[in-house]
Amino acid sequence: MKKMNTGTSREIGLEISSICGKYFLKLENLHYGYWTGELEVDIANLHTAQEKYAEFLISHIPDGVKTILDVGCGTGQIAKALLDMGYEVDCVSPSAFLAEQTRELLGDKSNIFECRYEELQPEKRYDLILFAESFQYVDLEQGLKNTLRFLNNDSYMLICDVFRKDIKGSMGLGGGCKLNKFYDLIAKCPLKLVKDLDITNETAPNVDILDDAIKKVGRPVAHLAFGFLGQRYPISSKFLRWKYRKRLNKLNDKYFGGDRTGENFKKFKSYRLFLYRKTT
Repeated sequence: MKKMNTGTSREIGLEISSICGKYFLKLENLHYGYWTGELEVDIANLHTAQEKYAEFLISHIPDGVKTILDVGCGTGQIAKALLDMGYEVDCVSPSAFLAEQTRELLGDKSNIFECRYEELQPEKRYDLILFAESFQYVDLEQGLKNTLRFLNNDSYMLICDVFRKDIKGSMGLGGGCKLNKFYDLIAKCPLKLVKDLDITNETAPNVDILDDAIKKVGRPVAHLAFGFLGQRYPISSKFLRWKYRKRLNKLNDKYFGGDRTGENFKKFKSYRLFLYRKTT
Protein backbone atom coordinates (compact mmCIF):
# COMPACT_ATOMS: atom_id res chain seq x y z
CA MET A 1 0.00 0.00 0.00
CA LYS A 2 1.62 3.24 -1.08
CA LYS A 3 0.24 6.72 -1.05
CA MET A 4 2.38 9.70 -1.93
CA ASN A 5 1.96 12.99 -0.12
CA THR A 6 3.70 16.32 0.03
CA GLY A 7 4.19 16.15 3.80
CA THR A 8 3.32 18.43 6.68
CA SER A 9 5.71 20.76 8.46
CA ARG A 10 6.14 18.13 11.19
CA GLU A 11 7.04 15.45 8.65
CA ILE A 12 9.48 17.78 6.92
CA GLY A 13 10.98 18.58 10.31
CA LEU A 14 11.51 14.89 10.99
CA GLU A 15 13.12 14.44 7.60
CA ILE A 16 15.51 17.34 8.23
CA SER A 17 16.30 15.92 11.69
CA SER A 18 17.08 12.57 10.12
CA ILE A 19 19.45 14.08 7.56
CA CYS A 20 21.26 16.35 10.05
CA GLY A 21 21.44 13.75 12.80
CA LYS A 22 22.82 11.10 10.49
CA TYR A 23 25.38 13.39 8.84
CA PHE A 24 26.66 15.36 11.83
CA LEU A 25 26.17 12.94 14.73
CA LYS A 26 25.96 9.54 13.01
CA LEU A 27 22.51 9.03 14.54
CA GLU A 28 20.24 6.44 12.99
CA ASN A 29 17.19 7.08 15.17
CA LEU A 30 14.81 10.04 15.44
CA HIS A 31 13.50 9.42 18.96
CA TYR A 32 14.59 10.81 22.33
CA GLY A 33 17.40 9.26 24.30
CA TYR A 34 16.78 7.42 27.57
CA TRP A 35 19.25 8.79 30.13
CA THR A 36 20.12 6.53 33.03
CA GLY A 37 22.14 7.68 36.01
CA GLU A 38 25.46 6.27 34.84
CA LEU A 39 25.29 7.98 31.43
CA GLU A 40 26.68 11.53 31.28
CA VAL A 41 24.29 13.98 29.65
CA ASP A 42 26.34 15.03 26.65
CA ILE A 43 25.55 15.18 22.95
CA ALA A 44 28.40 12.72 22.37
CA ASN A 45 26.40 10.14 24.34
CA LEU A 46 23.10 10.72 22.54
CA HIS A 47 23.65 7.67 20.33
CA THR A 48 24.01 5.46 23.42
CA ALA A 49 20.97 7.07 25.07
CA GLN A 50 18.90 6.34 21.96
CA GLU A 51 19.99 2.71 22.06
CA LYS A 52 18.94 2.53 25.71
CA TYR A 53 15.56 3.98 24.73
CA ALA A 54 15.05 1.22 22.18
CA GLU A 55 16.11 -1.43 24.71
CA PHE A 56 13.74 0.00 27.31
CA LEU A 57 10.86 0.08 24.81
CA ILE A 58 11.39 -3.45 23.51
CA SER A 59 11.73 -4.85 27.04
CA HIS A 60 8.05 -4.05 27.63
CA ILE A 61 6.70 -6.11 24.74
CA PRO A 62 4.62 -8.86 26.38
CA ASP A 63 5.30 -12.55 25.97
CA GLY A 64 3.33 -14.22 23.21
CA VAL A 65 3.48 -11.30 20.79
CA LYS A 66 4.48 -12.40 17.29
CA THR A 67 3.18 -9.74 14.88
CA ILE A 68 3.79 -6.01 15.33
CA LEU A 69 2.68 -2.89 13.47
CA ASP A 70 5.23 -0.09 13.95
CA VAL A 71 3.33 3.18 13.45
CA GLY A 72 5.54 6.10 12.47
CA CYS A 73 8.58 3.88 12.03
CA GLY A 74 11.07 6.70 11.41
CA THR A 75 14.09 5.30 9.62
CA GLY A 76 13.16 1.71 10.51
CA GLN A 77 15.79 1.11 13.18
CA ILE A 78 13.44 -0.17 15.88
CA ALA A 79 11.63 -2.30 13.31
CA LYS A 80 14.96 -3.83 12.31
CA ALA A 81 15.80 -4.65 15.92
CA LEU A 82 12.39 -6.31 16.30
CA LEU A 83 12.83 -8.29 13.08
CA ASP A 84 16.25 -9.45 14.24
CA MET A 85 14.60 -10.73 17.43
CA GLY A 86 12.19 -12.86 15.41
CA TYR A 87 9.07 -10.70 15.39
CA GLU A 88 7.04 -10.16 12.22
CA VAL A 89 6.92 -6.40 11.71
CA ASP A 90 5.02 -4.13 9.33
CA CYS A 91 5.61 -0.38 9.25
CA VAL A 92 3.59 2.78 8.70
CA SER A 93 5.19 6.01 7.49
CA PRO A 94 3.48 9.07 5.97
CA SER A 95 6.86 10.41 4.79
CA ALA A 96 8.07 9.24 1.39
CA PHE A 97 11.64 10.12 2.38
CA LEU A 98 11.62 8.13 5.63
CA ALA A 99 9.66 5.26 4.06
CA GLU A 100 12.37 4.90 1.42
CA GLN A 101 15.07 4.81 4.09
CA THR A 102 13.12 2.09 5.86
CA ARG A 103 12.81 0.07 2.65
CA GLU A 104 16.53 0.28 2.08
CA LEU A 105 17.17 -0.94 5.63
CA LEU A 106 14.55 -3.70 5.84
CA GLY A 107 14.31 -4.87 2.24
CA ASP A 108 11.45 -7.31 1.73
CA LYS A 109 11.30 -8.37 5.39
CA SER A 110 8.52 -5.90 6.16
CA ASN A 111 5.45 -4.40 4.52
CA ILE A 112 5.79 -0.62 4.58
CA PHE A 113 2.53 1.30 4.33
CA GLU A 114 3.31 4.77 2.99
CA CYS A 115 0.30 6.65 4.34
CA ARG A 116 -1.07 8.22 7.47
CA TYR A 117 -2.24 5.86 10.17
CA GLU A 118 -5.73 7.33 9.91
CA GLU A 119 -5.84 6.21 6.24
CA LEU A 120 -4.42 2.73 6.77
CA GLN A 121 -6.41 -0.31 5.61
CA PRO A 122 -4.28 -3.40 6.36
CA GLU A 123 -5.36 -6.87 5.30
CA LYS A 124 -4.17 -8.50 8.52
CA ARG A 125 -4.44 -7.98 12.27
CA TYR A 126 -1.62 -7.67 14.78
CA ASP A 127 -0.65 -8.85 18.25
CA LEU A 128 0.81 -5.45 19.13
CA ILE A 129 0.59 -1.96 17.67
CA LEU A 130 3.57 0.20 18.56
CA PHE A 131 3.71 3.98 18.78
CA ALA A 132 7.30 5.06 19.54
CA GLU A 133 7.04 8.87 19.63
CA SER A 134 4.44 8.75 16.87
CA PHE A 135 1.19 8.81 18.86
CA GLN A 136 1.38 12.60 19.12
CA TYR A 137 1.11 12.89 15.32
CA VAL A 138 -2.05 10.76 15.07
CA ASP A 139 -5.59 12.05 15.44
CA LEU A 140 -6.44 10.79 18.92
CA GLU A 141 -9.97 9.51 18.37
CA GLN A 142 -9.41 8.05 14.91
CA GLY A 143 -6.10 6.56 16.00
CA LEU A 144 -7.71 4.67 18.87
CA LYS A 145 -10.56 3.47 16.62
CA ASN A 146 -8.10 2.15 14.06
CA THR A 147 -5.99 0.49 16.73
CA LEU A 148 -8.98 -1.44 18.05
CA ARG A 149 -9.83 -2.53 14.50
CA PHE A 150 -6.29 -3.62 13.66
CA LEU A 151 -5.59 -5.60 16.83
CA ASN A 152 -6.26 -9.29 17.33
CA ASN A 153 -8.33 -10.22 20.36
CA ASP A 154 -6.36 -10.24 23.61
CA SER A 155 -3.55 -8.22 22.01
CA TYR A 156 -1.73 -4.99 22.88
CA MET A 157 -1.16 -1.31 22.21
CA LEU A 158 2.24 0.03 23.32
CA ILE A 159 2.79 3.80 23.41
CA CYS A 160 6.01 5.55 24.38
CA ASP A 161 5.60 9.28 23.82
CA VAL A 162 5.38 12.78 25.22
CA PHE A 163 2.07 14.19 26.49
CA ARG A 164 1.00 17.67 27.55
CA LYS A 165 0.06 18.34 31.13
CA ASP A 166 -2.98 20.49 31.92
CA ILE A 167 -0.89 23.45 33.06
CA LYS A 168 -1.18 27.04 31.86
CA GLY A 169 1.82 28.47 30.08
CA SER A 170 4.27 27.19 27.51
CA MET A 171 7.90 26.17 27.32
CA GLY A 172 8.19 26.89 23.59
CA LEU A 173 8.29 23.20 22.72
CA GLY A 174 5.29 21.76 20.90
CA GLY A 175 4.19 18.18 20.58
CA GLY A 176 2.14 15.76 22.59
CA CYS A 177 -1.57 15.31 22.95
CA LYS A 178 -3.25 16.36 26.19
CA LEU A 179 -2.73 13.72 28.86
CA ASN A 180 -6.11 14.28 30.51
CA LYS A 181 -7.90 13.99 27.16
CA PHE A 182 -6.03 10.76 26.47
CA TYR A 183 -7.08 9.29 29.81
CA ASP A 184 -10.70 10.32 29.19
CA LEU A 185 -10.87 8.73 25.75
CA ILE A 186 -8.96 5.58 26.63
CA ALA A 187 -11.37 4.95 29.53
CA LYS A 188 -14.16 4.54 26.96
CA CYS A 189 -12.25 1.93 24.95
CA PRO A 190 -12.20 -1.84 25.53
CA LEU A 191 -8.56 -1.58 26.60
CA LYS A 192 -7.20 -2.67 29.98
CA LEU A 193 -4.21 -0.83 31.40
CA VAL A 194 -1.21 -3.09 31.95
CA LYS A 195 1.53 -0.48 32.49
CA ASP A 196 1.70 3.28 32.93
CA LEU A 197 5.32 4.33 33.45
CA ASP A 198 6.47 7.94 33.82
CA ILE A 199 9.92 8.39 32.25
CA THR A 200 9.89 12.19 32.11
CA ASN A 201 13.05 12.46 34.23
CA GLU A 202 14.90 10.04 31.95
CA THR A 203 13.96 11.93 28.77
CA ALA A 204 14.13 15.57 29.94
CA PRO A 205 17.93 15.79 29.40
CA ASN A 206 17.31 15.64 25.64
CA VAL A 207 15.74 19.10 25.85
CA ASP A 208 18.82 20.51 27.59
CA ILE A 209 21.02 19.04 24.86
CA LEU A 210 18.82 20.57 22.16
CA ASP A 211 18.77 23.94 23.92
CA ASP A 212 22.55 23.90 24.29
CA ALA A 213 23.02 23.09 20.59
CA ILE A 214 20.66 25.89 19.53
CA LYS A 215 22.43 28.44 21.71
CA LYS A 216 25.97 27.41 20.81
CA VAL A 217 25.40 26.68 17.12
CA GLY A 218 22.04 28.03 15.98
CA ARG A 219 22.38 31.50 17.50
CA PRO A 220 25.91 32.23 16.16
CA VAL A 221 24.97 30.94 12.71
CA ALA A 222 21.83 33.13 12.69
CA HIS A 223 23.84 36.20 13.71
CA LEU A 224 26.42 35.54 11.03
CA ALA A 225 23.74 35.05 8.37
CA PHE A 226 21.88 38.25 9.28
CA GLY A 227 25.16 40.14 9.52
CA PHE A 228 26.20 38.99 6.06
CA LEU A 229 22.83 39.92 4.55
CA GLY A 230 22.94 43.30 6.30
CA GLN A 231 26.33 44.11 4.79
CA ARG A 232 25.58 42.71 1.34
CA TYR A 233 22.00 43.90 0.96
CA PRO A 234 21.48 46.61 3.61
CA ILE A 235 18.26 48.11 2.25
CA SER A 236 16.56 44.78 1.51
CA SER A 237 17.73 43.34 4.82
CA LYS A 238 16.41 46.29 6.78
CA PHE A 239 13.06 46.09 5.00
CA LEU A 240 12.71 42.34 5.64
CA ARG A 241 13.61 42.77 9.30
CA TRP A 242 10.90 45.41 9.59
CA LYS A 243 8.26 43.50 7.61
CA TYR A 244 8.76 40.26 9.50
CA ARG A 245 9.73 41.74 12.86
CA LYS A 246 6.85 40.11 14.76
CA ARG A 247 7.63 36.69 13.34
CA LEU A 248 11.36 37.11 13.96
CA ASN A 249 10.73 38.24 17.53
CA LYS A 250 8.48 35.24 18.06
CA LEU A 251 11.12 32.85 16.71
CA ASN A 252 13.77 34.52 18.85
CA ASP A 253 11.65 34.10 21.98
CA LYS A 254 10.82 30.52 21.07
CA TYR A 255 14.31 29.27 20.36
CA PHE A 256 16.55 31.65 22.32
CA GLY A 257 14.27 32.80 25.14
CA GLY A 258 15.62 30.29 27.65
CA ASP A 259 12.33 28.43 28.20
CA ARG A 260 13.38 25.24 26.45
CA THR A 261 14.99 23.50 29.41
CA GLY A 262 14.77 20.08 30.96
CA GLU A 263 13.18 21.55 34.09
CA ASN A 264 10.44 23.23 32.07
CA PHE A 265 9.96 20.01 30.11
CA LYS A 266 9.25 18.22 33.40
CA LYS A 267 6.85 21.01 34.37
CA PHE A 268 4.77 21.14 31.19
CA LYS A 269 5.23 17.67 29.67
CA SER A 270 4.86 14.08 30.76
CA TYR A 271 6.78 11.40 28.88
CA ARG A 272 5.13 8.03 29.45
CA LEU A 273 5.12 4.42 28.42
CA PHE A 274 1.62 2.95 28.21
CA LEU A 275 0.80 -0.69 27.64
CA TYR A 276 -2.84 -1.61 27.11
CA ARG A 277 -4.44 -4.98 26.36
CA LYS A 278 -7.51 -5.26 24.15
CA THR A 279 -10.22 -6.95 26.19
CA THR A 280 -12.81 -7.81 23.51
